[in-house]
Formats: sequence, structure tokens, C-alpha cells
Amino acid sequence: MTPNEPTNRYNNLVVFLVFTMLMAVQGLFAQQDAQYTQYMYNTVSVNPGYAGSRGHLSIAALHRSQWVGLDGAPVTQTVNVHSPIGYRGVGLGLSVINDKIGPTSETNFDIDFSYTIYTSTEGRLSFGIKAGGNLLDVRFSELNQFAPDQTLAQDIDNRFSPNFGAGVYYHTQHFYAGLSVPRFLETSHFDEASLSTAKERMNFYFITGYVWDLNPFLKFKPALLTKAVTGAPLQVDVSANFMLNEKFILGAAYRWDAAFSGMAGFNISNGFLIGMAYDRETTDLGNASFNDGSFEVILRYDFIKTKGNLKSPRFF
Repeated sequence: MTPNEPTNRYNNLVVFLVFTMLMAVQGLFAQQDAQYTQYMYNTVSVNPGYAGSRGHLSIAALHRSQWVGLDGAPVTQTVNVHSPIGYRGVGLGLSVINDKIGPTSETNFDIDFSYTIYTSTEGRLSFGIKAGGNLLDVRFSELNQFAPDQTLAQDIDNRFSPNFGAGVYYHTQHFYAGLSVPRFLETSHFDEASLSTAKERMNFYFITGYVWDLNPFLKFKPALLTKAVTGAPLQVDVSANFMLNEKFILGAAYRWDAAFSGMAGFNISNGFLIGMAYDRETTDLGNASFNDGSFEVILRYDFIKTKGNLKSPRFF
């Protein structure tokens, strides 16, 4: 441990607590984008500043089935790949998100670019931009209309709309925090004369977490995700995970006024992680006989090149 490390950890802890309290008392907003329980392993999908921050090529794939048993419930898949490239401080990434809800399907694809500066011997601050587009399918023909509406007579097939976003991400070996808006353009997918319910809005993401080394074999990481969008309540996810022997991960999460979650993970090798999560809603929907909860699985592989002493897997 270096002489400045205790001070650095104390400062990071203070920042973590301040950020958490500030975000907890902000105004009323909520999420509109796809929802994840294992957001801590899927950061680059929402924050381009994360691209390349793992220090090597990293590939992740996630599948989420929400409200299993409910016909037309959300189903989401994400695939992302990112890596630092040859120029100092530059990271590149690619993200693809497919989200299906009832008769609608959306595919978002983005190219991520980040630039990182050193703020201290341990701290890294990254600035990221995201550029891409959205493909929208709406199958009105699958709807059972009791009173046929001419505005719903024609399906929408692969309607394209461009978008861009930005984010900042700061991390050390034990602390991270990020703020991002993945999509700035508030695109309306329908003509004003017909429908206006598919207008996208800016979603604001704030993430933070801190890793404590409780002993040489056990790590503890509390984390926070806040998503905000105008016109709906603030969404806050609080989680706590333990890692044993750099291999086994076990934790729980609470989505404010919405769901409890259980999480488990396993580092199959130093670069290969598998994680699973199960959500149980605390709303009336969670008590419905047709709702078996929400399931999520993620696979992540890091192409680690061994040079000198191999570092243990980073917990975020």
C-alpha cells in the first residue's frame, strides 16, 4: 500500500456517499430505456465513457425476460464489445440492444468513443460519446381492436431514426461513478396527426459503487443506479454484492418501490464471468398468478494479455 492510498480511499468514499445522497433527493423522473438488474456488468450500453476502461478487449452478452408468464412482456438482449486502442487514452466500442414489448420491437446500435485522462496515480476520468440509430417495428396487425382505428391500419417496418449520446466515467481500483445520457434526440416515431405515444425522451443515468477489501479473500461492493426521465417517478436501484476468493459472487438488490432481486455470479476463469439475477416485483403485478418474476443472465469474456503479475478480476 502506498502512503497516499488511505487518503485516496477516504476521498473516494466521501465522494461515493455525497453522490448517493444527492441523487436520492432529486426530483421526480423515471426510466424509459431497457431495464437491467446486472447493470454493473453492462455499463457500456448506457455510458460510452466506460468504453476501453477495463484495459483490454471485453465482450458481453445479456438476456433479460421480464414478468415471465405475462403475454407480451418485455424481452431484452444486449451485446457489446469495447477495448482500448493503440492511441493513449482512446477507447472504442460497439453496442447493440434489442428490446421487444408486445407487438413492438426496437433495435438500437451504437458506436462508442472515449478519451481518458489521468487525474492521479490511480484515478482515471473518461469522456465518451455515442452515435448510432434505432430501428422500430410495430405490428398493429397483431392487436385485437374492438373499435378499429385507421391510424393503426398499417404496420411500421424498420423505421430508422438516428441518435447520439454522451457520458463521463471516473474510476479507481476501488471506486467508480458515471453520469450519462445515451440518447439526446427526442424522436417522435409517429406523425402528430395520428399518435404521439412513441416519442422518445432523454434518459439520465447515474451510477456509482465502491469496493471494500474486507479481508484477503472477501470483497464487498455496494452500488447505485439512478435513471431519470421527465414525466415519471425517479427509479433508484441499490445493490450489494460479495466476492469470495475472486471467484464466487453473491448479492441482492432493491429497485425502489418496484422489486427485490437476487444475484449470483462465477468467474469461470480470470477473464470469463457468468452472472444471473432474479427479480420479484413488490407491486400488485408481482402478486399476479401469471407473473413468475424476471430472469436475467449475462456472459462476459475479457481477452487478458498476461504481462508480469496478473491482476485479479476487477469487481466492476
